[in-house]
Amino acid sequence: MKALIKILCTVAAALYPAIVFACLVVFRLPVRVLSLCIMVMACALFLSMTAGNKGQESPAARLRPLISSVLLLAAAIACFLSNQTVFLKLYSVVISATMLVVFGSTLFFPPTIIFRFATLADKSIVGSPSQQGVERYCRKVCIAWCVFFVCNGAVAAYTALCCSDRVWSVYNGGISYILMGLLFAIEFCIRRKVQKKMPTVHSISRFRAPSRSDSHIVCYEGSWSKKIYKTWLDFLTDSARMRSFLRRDDSPEYILHCEDYWYFLVTFVALLQCRKRILLTQNITESFIGEIHKPGSGFLTDQQAEGASFIPGILESEPAPAEQEIRTTPEICADDTEIYMYTSGSTGRPKAVRQRMTEFELDNAFVISRWGEEFLKRKLITTVSQHHIYGFLFGISLPFSLGVPFRRTRIEYPEEFETLSDEKYMVIATPAFLKRTVEAEQHLPMEGCFIFTSGGVLTPEVAKRTDEVFGFWPVEVYGSTETSGIAWRQSKNGLAWTPFDNAKIWKGDDGCLVIVSPYIKDPAGFATADMVDILPDGTFMLKGRSDSIVKIEEKRISLTEVENRILQTGLVADVKVIAMEDRRQYLAAAVQLNKSGKEKFSGERKLVLNRYFHDYLMQYFENVVIPKRWRFVEQIPADVQGKKHKEDIKALFDEPAKDSFHGIEAELVSQGDGMAELKFEVPASCDFFDGHFPEFKLLPAVGQFAIVARFARQYMGLSSEVQDIRRMKFSAPIMPGAHVLLKLERNKKNGSISFTLSDAENTEKVYSGGSFL
Repeated sequence: MKALIKILCTVAAALYPAIVFACLVVFRLPVRVLSLCIMVMACALFLSMTAGNKGQESPAARLRPLISSVLLLAAAIACFLSNQTVFLKLYSVVISATMLVVFGSTLFFPPTIIFRFATLADKSIVGSPSQQGVERYCRKVCIAWCVFFVCNGAVAAYTALCCSDRVWSVYNGGISYILMGLLFAIEFCIRRKVQKKMPTVHSISRFRAPSRSDSHIVCYEGSWSKKIYKTWLDFLTDSARMRSFLRRDDSPEYILHCEDYWYFLVTFVALLQCRKRILLTQNITESFIGEIHKPGSGFLTDQQAEGASFIPGILESEPAPAEQEIRTTPEICADDTEIYMYTSGSTGRPKAVRQRMTEFELDNAFVISRWGEEFLKRKLITTVSQHHIYGFLFGISLPFSLGVPFRRTRIEYPEEFETLSDEKYMVIATPAFLKRTVEAEQHLPMEGCFIFTSGGVLTPEVAKRTDEVFGFWPVEVYGSTETSGIAWRQSKNGLAWTPFDNAKIWKGDDGCLVIVSPYIKDPAGFATADMVDILPDGTFMLKGRSDSIVKIEEKRISLTEVENRILQTGLVADVKVIAMEDRRQYLAAAVQLNKSGKEKFSGERKLVLNRYFHDYLMQYFENVVIPKRWRFVEQIPADVQGKKHKEDIKALFDEPAKDSFHGIEAELVSQGDGMAELKFEVPASCDFFDGHFPEFKLLPAVGQFAIVARFARQYMGLSSEVQDIRRMKFSAPIMPGAHVLLKLERNKKNGSISFTLSDAENTEKVYSGGSFL
């Protein structure tokens, strides 16, 4: 019965103009009698709309019938008191004005009411790549309705004040509804066309053969304009070939390493489709593979490695799959996937972290909802290994899901960017690579690029320089292998980090960040080792790692805080502070001056630099915790991910105070941007002469290179280990007592160091030369 009354009241409210016309014109009811009838109708409408709904509807939903009833009741009372019908007819004007306020207010306080209706009808909109496009479309629709309410209200007012009851009734009870229906129909047709243009997501765990057209480009070689592409059909075919190989092998797990992104994608997907456990590793040295390779497990790679199956060979030798096999895409259950990634953690010993496609794809969903349109406008290039979580998420999983073509090989040298002026590119990079690039390049012709960076700390100075070189201030993503993405920032807007929308963070009892998010399997969350300050607006500031807190003579001090204070001088490009101990505990700082710092201290003794930074830090710290030893180097040693390791920094201080090495004491002649010159004498007592050529003493090649590497580490920021000796040439022997000039120079484009050993008195006489990384 209540439902019937509600329906009748709703119909009566909709037919209000026709009812008023019939009562006044057809049945000729007195105005006051009609007013009393409308009062009863208003009360009935309110009671029917609110009965039995307590606690079941939102406050806004319960407020709507109250407003409608009050407006109707007010119009009826005014009409009864004045005995004039105009108040009854102005009800339509008031309704249009009310709708204008409701719709119009959401234009200023988004999301718009149309978008709210859309997300109620289709909950998949939120977090989809089309979310921003839908929001913009809904805003336009909301504006269209506001224009309609203005026009409709104006016409309704004109018919109420200046026209007969018949004209008023025809417009407000007929034409007005027809116009609304027409607007609905037009918007529906436009919406259908817009929906066809909206991007779709087909993640690795949910794609099917028809998800993309056969000609859709998945990846490309070199630059986009070279038109060397791999298509969706190629992907389906190669993954079918790899499945055929895997089905003949009963190994439950595989180590996977691919430098080629295409080989990585088709092999990774095939492994998931065959329900294999995957161990992703960037390190394929024999000793490391020996640690993780279990009996009965497989090893797939596109590199030459002992005991491994060669992926290019597999794809070439497997027979062409049947059409049915190509079009068959075995189901991948994201929750059941087992993917292990190796991270050094806090101990430096590699540890396996289990991941699932479930968490990976949830991480991608947020990035897509926030920056999906930026990805879709560009082609993707990366400098990051896909074996690490950042490289996998942004270089493989996300572009595959969005259908964004990605480069088949990663960028290895900064000069490669110079060839990428043919398209707009999405750049996925590490802070270390950006730093190398902006040091080597003045300006790159990469108009319209967008840059993400993660895997280390990007200093504001490097971020600013990146903007100058690339034309874009990088978006930094903070996260880890265990947590996936946690937060993001663009440091030009401040140093605070904004958590991902679906992440909940708080400060633990130990001062470290604790996070709960859909990307973390443990419902209790994950406690990081990063100390934070949570700001009132929900953002947070990182204060360094908990293991960066040290005690110096019983005083606790944050190494990160000391580093930040040194950076505040504006004279430093990079700095690393470590705790050391011999006869006492103290701090030591390795400092890389920026251009301003080099200009300020040009020609000054090291003592002057030491005193300047000591006095500056005295403004903030007690003397006991100020660094007691300083090294000013051309570049601070760091690994390929841009991480600085204590042992490499400590090596800068382990040498004697004098630049002495195996009895060789060097004098620094000059040091500048990417170069250094040293003079030294090779004494007969140098132990490099021992055991080599006893009849005819000369400095052996191994000794010469050891001397070069030692001073390169001191003055050029060389890591403790030489990765690659690219070339060496020996032109003349170095005899005991020789006075030698060593020239070191860094190649800014590829990071290699070239050297020349020559006679200090006659530089035309060259002993040896070469280059190394």
